Amino acid sequence: MDASSTFTMLRNAEVYAPSPIGISDVLIADGSIAAMAPSLPSLPDVYDMKEVDLQGKRLIPGLIDCHVHLTGGGGEAGPESRVPPVQLSQFTRAGVTTAIGLLGTDGTTRSIADLVTAARGLCAYGFNAYCYTGSYQIPPPTLMGSVREDLVFIDRIVAIGEVAISDHRSSQPTLQEIVRLAADAHVSGLMTGKSGVLHLHVGDGKRGLQLIREALATTELPSRTFHPTHCNRNPRLWDEVKEMVESGVTFDLTAFPPDDESVYVTDAIEDWIQSGLPMNQLTVSSDGGGCLPLFDEQGELRYMDVGTSECIAITLRELQERGHSLSDILPLFTLNVARKFRFHTKGSIAQGMDADLVTLNNQHQVCDVWCNGRWMVKDQTPLVKGMFEPN
Repeated sequence: MDASSTFTMLRNAEVYAPSPIGISDVLIADGSIAAMAPSLPSLPDVYDMKEVDLQGKRLIPGLIDCHVHLTGGGGEAGPESRVPPVQLSQFTRAGVTTAIGLLGTDGTTRSIADLVTAARGLCAYGFNAYCYTGSYQIPPPTLMGSVREDLVFIDRIVAIGEVAISDHRSSQPTLQEIVRLAADAHVSGLMTGKSGVLHLHVGDGKRGLQLIREALATTELPSRTFHPTHCNRNPRLWDEVKEMVESGVTFDLTAFPPDDESVYVTDAIEDWIQSGLPMNQLTVSSDGGGCLPLFDEQGELRYMDVGTSECIAITLRELQERGHSLSDILPLFTLNVARKFRFHTKGSIAQGMDADLVTLNNQHQVCDVWCNGRWMVKDQTPLVKGMFEPN
């Protein structure tokens, strides 16, 4: 070990990795977890080490939000309805240590270049930010000229998305167009070790998941290629999701605020658990920074809300308040997402993993947050903010 390295010793943490480990010490070195044990010795004084006594707080992996509009979403009610970019502390205060940014309806005035730049800007603070290539529309906007080249040559780009299906705002894609994009995602994943995922926005349309079912039935593409999101958008779609579990597809739930149209995310997860369905086929994301519009039957906007990563932390808290074991539900926000996107050093707490860590207080609220070993939030107060965030 280099004596000039920075070390942090977290003492007396009740570790959920996500499986419960019990009270343990965790040594962080150069952004990674260097050691874990019930009682670790202190390092010699020559090393610059900070010790933090967590006093039995629960320590969990950092949450991974795989659906965020880093540069802002919206614009569906005119240019004045464009949502501003998401600030660093909006993620960290919610316990999110990794986010994947995307474009939505607007792939015209917003660009992949802006998205990649926003991701790199967040990374400069020690946060983990990645992005998709593409948007709702087909042909998808890209940086290098094709989705495959974007995935192969751009480090921050890890998947294709969010391509819209079953939605009046989509490009009304054909089966062949969806299959071609899925093939590009899959082969790019083979070439690079990246996720190989096509992240699909599913709208309110009656066709639901039809294009995914047809793609799986008529091609050799593996089910892990497809990652439909907003799967709790309405009760009809939710029923279709549960009927499609045997396909092996992983479904993404959106932590929508409570409304009269969607299946509330906490209720959906409880329904999934009570139905005995495989927990490794669910992930949860926020649609942070994106508009949450409600349209009438003629496609006219009725009202609009804005997503926030805080809804993920709220969902985690509510599930615990309803009596669900933290170790049972935590993978939906951590390990399942890391495995889906092949983030091999994220999503769990173990030696050699990235030091993306969160503590929860007795009210199940996010308390402290570390990203790559850097202390971002202490006692619910951000220690690190973006350059243009208010003090």
